[in-house]
Amino acid sequence: MQILQPPGWPRPKGYANGIAASGRMVFASGMVGWDAQGVFAEGFVAQAAQALRNALDVLAEAGAGPCDIVRMTWYVLDRDEYVAAGRALGQAYRELMGDHYPAMTAVAVLALMEPAARVEIEVTAVTQAPPQG
Repeated sequence: MQILQPPGWPRPKGYANGIAASGRMVFASGMVGWDAQGVFAEGFVAQAAQALRNALDVLAEAGAGPCDIVRMTWYVLDRDEYVAAGRALGQAYRELMGDHYPAMTAVAVLALMEPAARVEIEVTAVTQAPPQG
């Protein structure tokens, strides 16, 4: 995996401008902040952390982990809520992802399909792990 950082550009905080990778591609659908029983976590940061855990659980089925993620897209209901959660969100992110920052996009949307969801996160990973099954 190669981090793409054009010369002279300022380093982004919390994401990479781009990543080049080769290997087996793994895609996780948009994950929301509910647990395996469909119960939502309370609050934006807790939902974001649960959505990340859910995505990591899906990736693990393909032998992929946090460091294999090359791209994330975050869909948030409230831009201000996302920005205000910055420090706590960063801490929750690092607990799950370590110091790995893939290419990321965050988009404020009007609504999500699950009415109780505050955030939905989809990920793409590239791994060298062989297919299972």
